Amino acid sequence: MRSTKLALVFAAGVVAGCMAAGPPAPAQAPAPAAARSSVMPLILDRSDLSLGTTVQFARIPSANELYDLHNISALAHIVVTLPSWPRSYPELEPFQQTPADADLIVVIQGFPPTREAAEAWNQLQVRARVVLLAQGPPPPTNVLLDLNSMRALERVIVETDDPSHRGYERLQRPISFRVLRD
Repeated sequence: MRSTKLALVFAAGVVAGCMAAGPPAPAQAPAPAAARSSVMPLILDRSDLSLGTTVQFARIPSANELYDLHNISALAHIVVTLPSWPRSYPELEPFQQTPADADLIVVIQGFPPTREAAEAWNQLQVRARVVLLAQGPPPPTNVLLDLNSMRALERVIVETDDPSHRGYERLQRPISFRVLRD
Protein backbone atom coordinates (compact mmCIF):
# COMPACT_ATOMS: atom_id res chain seq x y z
CA MET A 1 0.00 0.00 0.00
CA ARG A 2 2.78 2.36 0.93
CA SER A 3 4.65 1.74 -2.38
CA THR A 4 1.45 2.39 -4.35
CA LYS A 5 0.92 5.67 -2.53
CA LEU A 6 4.55 6.65 -3.19
CA ALA A 7 4.17 5.82 -6.91
CA LEU A 8 1.00 7.95 -7.14
CA VAL A 9 2.67 10.91 -5.45
CA PHE A 10 5.68 10.56 -7.80
CA ALA A 11 3.39 10.36 -10.88
CA ALA A 12 1.45 13.43 -9.74
CA GLY A 13 4.74 15.31 -9.29
CA VAL A 14 5.89 14.36 -12.78
CA VAL A 15 2.60 15.48 -14.33
CA ALA A 16 2.64 18.74 -12.36
CA GLY A 17 6.24 19.38 -13.40
CA CYS A 18 5.47 18.79 -17.07
CA MET A 19 2.42 21.02 -16.92
CA ALA A 20 4.36 23.82 -15.21
CA ALA A 21 6.94 23.88 -17.98
CA GLY A 22 4.50 25.34 -20.50
CA PRO A 23 4.66 25.05 -24.29
CA PRO A 24 8.06 24.86 -26.01
CA ALA A 25 9.68 28.18 -26.93
CA PRO A 26 9.42 29.20 -30.61
CA ALA A 27 12.51 29.11 -32.81
CA GLN A 28 14.59 32.27 -32.59
CA ALA A 29 17.36 33.86 -34.57
CA PRO A 30 20.83 32.47 -33.85
CA ALA A 31 22.85 34.10 -31.14
CA PRO A 32 25.41 36.69 -32.27
CA ALA A 33 28.29 34.32 -31.45
CA ALA A 34 26.83 31.67 -33.75
CA ALA A 35 26.37 34.20 -36.54
CA ARG A 36 29.95 35.46 -36.09
CA SER A 37 31.43 31.95 -36.23
CA SER A 38 30.19 31.44 -39.78
CA VAL A 39 32.35 34.38 -40.92
CA MET A 40 35.52 33.12 -39.25
CA PRO A 41 37.48 30.47 -41.15
CA LEU A 42 37.37 26.83 -40.25
CA ILE A 43 40.87 25.40 -40.62
CA LEU A 44 40.95 21.82 -41.89
CA ASP A 45 44.25 20.02 -42.13
CA ARG A 46 44.16 16.44 -43.44
CA SER A 47 47.44 15.61 -41.80
CA ASP A 48 46.26 16.73 -38.34
CA LEU A 49 44.77 13.66 -36.68
CA SER A 50 45.04 14.97 -33.15
CA LEU A 51 42.10 15.57 -30.87
CA GLY A 52 42.00 19.04 -29.43
CA THR A 53 40.34 22.37 -28.97
CA THR A 54 40.52 25.31 -31.36
CA VAL A 55 40.04 28.87 -30.08
CA GLN A 56 39.32 31.58 -32.64
CA PHE A 57 39.74 35.35 -32.51
CA ALA A 58 38.80 38.02 -35.07
CA ARG A 59 41.56 40.32 -33.77
CA ILE A 60 44.92 40.12 -32.05
CA PRO A 61 44.05 38.93 -28.54
CA SER A 62 45.58 40.60 -25.52
CA ALA A 63 48.44 38.96 -23.65
CA ASN A 64 46.03 38.19 -20.79
CA GLU A 65 43.55 36.49 -23.12
CA LEU A 66 46.31 34.31 -24.54
CA TYR A 67 47.69 33.52 -21.09
CA ASP A 68 44.19 32.45 -19.99
CA LEU A 69 44.22 29.85 -22.79
CA HIS A 70 46.73 27.86 -20.71
CA ASN A 71 43.67 26.75 -18.70
CA ILE A 72 41.85 25.21 -21.69
CA SER A 73 42.34 21.48 -21.79
CA ALA A 74 43.62 19.89 -24.99
CA LEU A 75 44.24 23.24 -26.68
CA ALA A 76 45.54 22.43 -30.16
CA HIS A 77 45.06 25.55 -32.30
CA ILE A 78 44.56 29.27 -31.91
CA VAL A 79 43.16 30.76 -35.12
CA VAL A 80 43.33 34.52 -35.55
CA THR A 81 41.73 36.32 -38.51
CA LEU A 82 43.07 39.80 -39.26
CA PRO A 83 41.53 42.19 -41.79
CA SER A 84 44.88 43.98 -42.24
CA TRP A 85 48.56 43.64 -41.41
CA PRO A 86 49.95 44.68 -38.05
CA ARG A 87 52.47 47.42 -38.85
CA SER A 88 55.21 46.51 -36.36
CA TYR A 89 56.36 43.99 -33.78
CA PRO A 90 54.78 45.71 -30.72
CA GLU A 91 51.35 44.93 -32.18
CA LEU A 92 52.34 41.23 -32.43
CA GLU A 93 54.00 41.03 -29.03
CA PRO A 94 50.90 39.64 -27.23
CA PHE A 95 51.37 36.45 -29.29
CA GLN A 96 54.41 35.70 -27.11
CA GLN A 97 51.89 34.46 -24.48
CA THR A 98 50.65 31.70 -26.83
CA PRO A 99 50.70 28.35 -25.01
CA ALA A 100 53.66 26.27 -26.17
CA ASP A 101 51.54 23.23 -27.07
CA ALA A 102 49.20 25.16 -29.37
CA ASP A 103 49.63 26.12 -33.01
CA LEU A 104 49.07 29.78 -33.80
CA ILE A 105 47.40 30.07 -37.19
CA VAL A 106 46.93 33.62 -38.48
CA VAL A 107 44.91 34.44 -41.60
CA ILE A 108 45.74 37.93 -42.90
CA GLN A 109 44.05 39.74 -45.76
CA GLY A 110 46.08 41.68 -48.28
CA PHE A 111 49.80 42.20 -48.77
CA PRO A 112 52.12 43.68 -46.15
CA PRO A 113 52.09 47.49 -46.39
CA THR A 114 55.79 47.79 -45.49
CA ARG A 115 58.90 45.64 -45.12
CA GLU A 116 58.72 46.24 -41.35
CA ALA A 117 55.23 44.68 -41.26
CA ALA A 118 56.54 41.50 -42.91
CA GLU A 119 59.74 41.33 -40.84
CA ALA A 120 57.85 41.75 -37.56
CA TRP A 121 56.66 38.14 -37.81
CA ASN A 122 60.27 36.91 -37.73
CA GLN A 123 60.72 38.37 -34.25
CA LEU A 124 58.04 36.14 -32.71
CA GLN A 125 59.35 33.27 -30.62
CA VAL A 126 56.24 31.08 -31.00
CA ARG A 127 55.18 28.43 -33.46
CA ALA A 128 53.16 30.53 -35.91
CA ARG A 129 51.65 29.70 -39.28
CA VAL A 130 50.58 32.66 -41.42
CA VAL A 131 48.19 32.26 -44.33
CA LEU A 132 47.92 35.30 -46.59
CA LEU A 133 44.59 35.86 -48.35
CA ALA A 134 45.28 38.20 -51.28
CA GLN A 135 42.93 39.93 -53.66
CA GLY A 136 43.62 41.84 -56.82
CA PRO A 137 46.68 41.88 -59.05
CA PRO A 138 50.08 40.49 -58.00
CA PRO A 139 52.16 42.79 -55.83
CA PRO A 140 55.49 44.36 -56.86
CA THR A 141 58.58 42.15 -56.74
CA ASN A 142 59.89 43.75 -53.53
CA VAL A 143 56.71 42.70 -51.69
CA LEU A 144 57.18 39.11 -52.89
CA LEU A 145 60.77 39.20 -51.62
CA ASP A 146 59.49 40.46 -48.23
CA LEU A 147 57.02 37.57 -48.13
CA ASN A 148 59.81 35.10 -48.95
CA SER A 149 61.74 36.36 -45.92
CA MET A 150 58.86 35.55 -43.54
CA ARG A 151 59.57 32.27 -41.73
CA ALA A 152 55.97 31.98 -40.54
CA LEU A 153 54.37 32.41 -43.97
CA GLU A 154 52.94 29.02 -44.84
CA ARG A 155 50.77 29.72 -47.86
CA VAL A 156 49.36 32.44 -50.11
CA ILE A 157 45.78 32.12 -51.31
CA VAL A 158 44.77 34.50 -54.10
CA GLU A 159 41.10 35.30 -54.49
CA THR A 160 40.54 35.91 -58.19
CA ASP A 161 38.20 35.15 -61.07
CA ASP A 162 41.13 34.27 -63.36
CA PRO A 163 43.65 31.98 -61.60
CA SER A 164 47.15 32.50 -62.93
CA HIS A 165 50.67 32.25 -61.51
CA ARG A 166 51.71 35.23 -63.61
CA GLY A 167 53.30 37.82 -61.35
CA TYR A 168 53.92 35.31 -58.55
CA GLU A 169 56.93 33.56 -60.11
CA ARG A 170 59.31 34.80 -57.40
CA LEU A 171 57.12 33.68 -54.52
CA GLN A 172 58.80 30.75 -52.73
CA ARG A 173 55.73 29.57 -50.85
CA PRO A 174 52.83 27.40 -51.90
CA ILE A 175 50.19 29.42 -53.72
CA SER A 176 46.62 28.46 -54.40
CA PHE A 177 43.65 30.25 -55.85
CA ARG A 178 40.11 30.74 -54.62
CA VAL A 179 37.28 31.54 -57.00
CA LEU A 180 34.06 32.67 -55.33
CA ARG A 181 30.71 32.07 -56.99
CA ASP A 182 27.24 33.04 -55.83
